[in-house]
Amino acid sequence: MHNDDLPEHEYLGDDFDDAQDNELDEPLEITHCGFVAIVGRPNVGKSTLLNHILGQKLSITSRKPQTTRDQIIGVKTEGHVQTIYVDTPGLHKGEDKAINRYMNRTASSALKDVDLVLFVIEAERWTEQDEVVLQRVQYADAPVVLVVNKVDKLEEKDELLPRLMQLSEKMDFAQIVPISALRNSNLDRLEKLVESYIPEGSQYYPEDQITNRSSRFLAAEIVREKITRQLGQEVPYEVAVQIEEFVYEGSTIHISALILVERDGQKRIIIGDKGAKIKLIGREARIDMENLFQYKVMLNLWVKVRSGWSDDERALASLGYQED
Repeated sequence: MHNDDLPEHEYLGDDFDDAQDNELDEPLEITHCGFVAIVGRPNVGKSTLLNHILGQKLSITSRKPQTTRDQIIGVKTEGHVQTIYVDTPGLHKGEDKAINRYMNRTASSALKDVDLVLFVIEAERWTEQDEVVLQRVQYADAPVVLVVNKVDKLEEKDELLPRLMQLSEKMDFAQIVPISALRNSNLDRLEKLVESYIPEGSQYYPEDQITNRSSRFLAAEIVREKITRQLGQEVPYEVAVQIEEFVYEGSTIHISALILVERDGQKRIIIGDKGAKIKLIGREARIDMENLFQYKVMLNLWVKVRSGWSDDERALASLGYQED
């Protein structure tokens, strides 16, 4: 019988055998991709933790509580594993204003459809607000790892083990990991643990992408961070930053940012004596932007009073505080 007389499915030929051998020699790489929510009360070090894991400043930090207002997506890709971290505003009691209600909804929504939850607390104390977060994470569908941050602040190191035993009684945590995010202590152990929970799947982002946030958003966050760091309790939460211009010209980015406050007194504080304070805020923000964007930055700042913006749902939406 000639080859031409064979049924099509029976005639495979030498080329097919070679291709089959090559496929066996070069198996497809299995990739992993998953989402990890970082939750906790305000000012426990969630943003610091994310920045150190990524090895780059992405989420703004401050000693002032509730600095983070939005979900910040941080992407870390190492080989075949991509971990997508979701840094959230601190969950807190009290929803007096629209901005507070927005932050609580944003933080709570991060618990949905994730593969792992990192519940961050301070080693030194367990507060009523930690209890509020605990009540939320108990209903998460994903495993919950308790991350005990700031262990370097414990006065006596032998306090740590009894403290961890006490915390283990709060709920059935998947693991309890003591760390110091600021000191970069024990983060390697935490990351290995996180990686063990990342399921098989296609990766969402290119390996060199570290966030889904726009450059405009990051620029606004940097300015807001410098305001909170410079002014502390002098200016409360009624501060927002809106990027009016973000233009590339050769090797330079021209950025114009509008700082919104609610009262004339806040405007005077931010500007400072003869404009000294706003110049300092601008200088520090520009340095961080140049480090982040790897471009020379020309930054212009000005301040405007918009009364009641933090308790106005429509005003919040116009400033970008919108839930997906």
